Amino acid sequence: MHKLPSNISGERLIKAIAKLGYELDHQTGSHIILRQNKSPFRRLTIPKHKELARGTLRAIIRRAGLTREEF
Repeated sequence: MHKLPSNISGERLIKAIAKLGYELDHQTGSHIILRQNKSPFRRLTIPKHKELARGTLRAIIRRAGLTREEF
């Protein structure tokens, strides 16, 4: 298993997820909501923090339908 980076920011994760076909839907406070523009039309909520916790990052990757290796 690959280790997840421990210092990835919300902004950096948003840029990486955008390459998978996710687009900005809206923002509520410090949370960015992205929506996938093709089927299965998943929706992700990403906190716009300087550094994401590993558990939060792992959960977002799982919700995006990716494995750690694919990420």
